[in-house]
Amino acid sequence: MVYELLAAAGVLALLTMVPGPDMAVVTRRAVAAGRGDGLRTVAGITTGLLVWGVLSVAGLAAVLAASATAYTVVKLAGAAYLVFLGAQALLAARRGRGRTDDAATPSAQLPPPAGNPWRTGLVSNVLNPKIAVFYTGLLPSLAPHGLAPHTGMALLVLIHAALTVGWLGAYVLLLTKARAFFARTSVRRAMERITGVVLIGFGVKVATASQA
Repeated sequence: MVYELLAAAGVLALLTMVPGPDMAVVTRRAVAAGRGDGLRTVAGITTGLLVWGVLSVAGLAAVLAASATAYTVVKLAGAAYLVFLGAQALLAARRGRGRTDDAATPSAQLPPPAGNPWRTGLVSNVLNPKIAVFYTGLLPSLAPHGLAPHTGMALLVLIHAALTVGWLGAYVLLLTKARAFFARTSVRRAMERITGVVLIGFGVKVATASQA
């Protein structure tokens, strides 16, 4: 059973480290508003994973994964939210156009992203139907055979949540180590543009993705 758990953790770690919407959302928050906002966004994303985990263990996520209509509704809502966040970032970059860098107070040149960072992370993750498909399709095959199905699923969800906190939390700390650089107006404006385009791109990808 230990070897099965280690193998499952390895698969989950690889999936966690693949860049996706979560990393784009965290990047924008950490660069624009600092470590606290970045970590709170990570907490929201992790809470979203736990919500999907509870639904999966209860069997409700399987209903979403099996229903084309329900899947499409959640998919389009999630895509719209990512596009909204991306547009918000592009507008923030546009508002900062023409401002010059201020070495004394670099972070004051552009306003931080609007909205609660924990809620932003939570909503972006809860509105990702791929998590439901992942939890109901892949996790059962990774669950150790020596445990009851629900117990094994719950354990893997907790492992995935812990890996997410560790990976994205370390990423936030790495970004904020270079806070002075990222806080410069020109750099922040460029990062807002990049993350805005990336978020809109992920939104389009989510909207056009098939359920399989």
